[in-house]
Amino acid sequence: PVALCSFCNLRGLVLGRKIMPFWGLDWRSPGWSWMKTEDGWKRCEFYSHELERESNQLIISYPNNVKSEDQEEYNENYEITVKKRRKDHFSNNKSQPFYQEKWICAHKESTRERHGYCTLGEAFNRLDFSSAVHDIRRFTYMVRLLQLIAKSELTKLSGAAQKNYFSILEKIVRKVLEDQQNPRLIKELLQDLNSTICMLLREAGRFVLVGNINIWICRLETIRAWQQELKNLRMNQQISTSLGFCDLPLHMQNNILYRLSDAWDIINLGQVTPALHVLSEARQLWKKLCQYHFSEKEICRHLVLSEKGHTDWKLMFFALQKYYPKKEQYGDTLHFCQHCSILFWKDSGHPCTASDPDNCFMPVSPQHFIDLFKF
Repeated sequence: PVALCSFCNLRGLVLGRKIMPFWGLDWRSPGWSWMKTEDGWKRCEFYSHELERESNQLIISYPNNVKSEDQEEYNENYEITVKKRRKDHFSNNKSQPFYQEKWICAHKESTRERHGYCTLGEAFNRLDFSSAVHDIRRFTYMVRLLQLIAKSELTKLSGAAQKNYFSILEKIVRKVLEDQQNPRLIKELLQDLNSTICMLLREAGRFVLVGNINIWICRLETIRAWQQELKNLRMNQQISTSLGFCDLPLHMQNNILYRLSDAWDIINLGQVTPALHVLSEARQLWKKLCQYHFSEKEICRHLVLSEKGHTDWKLMFFALQKYYPKKEQYGDTLHFCQHCSILFWKDSGHPCTASDPDNCFMPVSPQHFIDLFKF
């Protein structure tokens, strides 16, 4: 009887009967994903309505005059057919994003109530980074994050995360080629990624890289093709009858220069007209830039004097950035809730259970984002 009971339980488990308390493919599964809306919590569906209509047609196609002993076989065949159609649907629908969640739990260990932990690759897959590329506030943040991953964390990404990484990178390159904005940032990103992949292919090879070595060679060729496209990029001259930047008074142009935090933006702007070149070489401008990015102690350690004995603030800035990191400034960043251990975009929020949520939030820089997943 014991053996018969065990066999019945096993049969019920295979056929998906109500013997098991959890209805799913794996009893260790975290369950469904839920999204908070104005009408309450709704379950996230990762397949289209077209697939749902196909599944309903399958149900209708079953004959009604089925004997009770054959019903189990029909149910099993139905489940296999639905799974196969879902798999074919996902494989054929290449443009569908992997996830579209706005937040994710960043846990580093398992507990009895929570199975598994979050890795860098999983966070990169599940946070909605694809739409962040098209947001001008998050664009610089995304480029910097991809650059840091390319420098040190590329080998830690899973196969799905790698595919998502290069998909987002392609969107960024296409956006820059169309909009003709921020090409310098993408050139630096592609150069770092090209150097990292070349080093890994030459020194480590297939023992470190996840995936087929030929796939990485194809990716390297694609990166070099993107670099050539960006190298051949020519800015279209904009014809406008309204006032431009050069038509503004000199004191207004000078005020705008003082609000730039990137040294190369100041240098490039100084090449437009002779008057802007004079404004961009002002000692006071570069002094303010040094004081913005570096502390007084760091400045005192690396004083650079000119031939006349004065402090050369422009040369000092480029000398200081070799030793110390610059202050990063972004229009929008990811935030981390210390109470819930959740990463999220601030404008989308997350279901926080704290009594005072605003005091639990802290901005997450790209480097801090990577450090969260170092175990």
